[in-house]
Amino acid sequence: MAKDTRKIPLGFTMDDRFRALGAWLAEVLVDAPMRVERASTDASFRRYFRVFLDDGRTLIAMDAPPERENSRAFVQVAGLLRSAGLNAPEILRHDFGQGFLLVSDLGVTSYLSALNAGNAKELFGAATTALAKWQASSRAGELPAYDEAMLTREANLFPDWYVERHLGVKFTPQEREAMDGVIRKVVANNVSEPRVFVHRDFMPRNLMVTEPNPGILDFQDAVHGPISYDVACLYRDAFVSWDEELVLDGTIRYWEKARRAGLPVRDDFAAFWRDVEWMAVQRHLKVAGIFARLHYRDGKSNYLADTPRFIGYLRHAVSRYDELAPLGRLLDAIEGRRAEAGYTF
Repeated sequence: MAKDTRKIPLGFTMDDRFRALGAWLAEVLVDAPMRVERASTDASFRRYFRVFLDDGRTLIAMDAPPERENSRAFVQVAGLLRSAGLNAPEILRHDFGQGFLLVSDLGVTSYLSALNAGNAKELFGAATTALAKWQASSRAGELPAYDEAMLTREANLFPDWYVERHLGVKFTPQEREAMDGVIRKVVANNVSEPRVFVHRDFMPRNLMVTEPNPGILDFQDAVHGPISYDVACLYRDAFVSWDEELVLDGTIRYWEKARRAGLPVRDDFAAFWRDVEWMAVQRHLKVAGIFARLHYRDGKSNYLADTPRFIGYLRHAVSRYDELAPLGRLLDAIEGRRAEAGYTF
């Protein structure tokens, strides 16, 4: 690899893993002249770099420390998505021992950056079409089970990390019992749903505007679980909110596609909508907890600012169902105590 053709962005630290990745790229690309630039990071320990080749092509190199990340899962799920006819990155080379992957590049335009009121129906429509195809390809035993234990652990991130660690509020025994009761009810509804492949972060940040559309990223945590999860995730994003009319219309259109594809959604849309909203409650609890954990445990503070969006989603959902009213009262109690101490959510 010609050293004078490689450009490292200003301020980027030449750490040992990056040097090892550079040496690996030189080997797998047979010393082709290139430059390497940081492409993105995410909430995990993975890093992505864009590799610019002299012939005009670009590729993506992934650095996923093997003691922290499961690159085999990334390769497996990419294969499942591509087998379903979807636009996931092609795995060109991998080194599981070092935690390096070289994959095709799906470009730089995410749904998150491209979505607006004028194109939302078109882009979301492509996303729900892809989602129905992904779910139609489901096979039991292929991916880890998104079961009661896992769903419950995730929901408990809210009281443990968001309420207690971030807000500094200690639940009374009665309040914790009420919180646990809500989680049990929500998870019981979640696990009653039919099971399909679940991307688990099927949201605009992880969908790319490509041809064919969408390109799908960040799928390595895919599981086999509740059919409503990914559509609930799609329209209740961590970084942008949509009015209920668009969310309802888009969910109906997905439900119609799912029925035409023979997927096991509820026959009655009202029953399916309830499943979606209860599934969303589990996700909102999880994400609020994860954002707090990213801040306090992993030193990634940029996610925490979006937590109020999820509190708003939670309040909207629990106001619609009497069974979830205890969660609304808990949110009121937490907010009251924070206000007395001079803080807000």
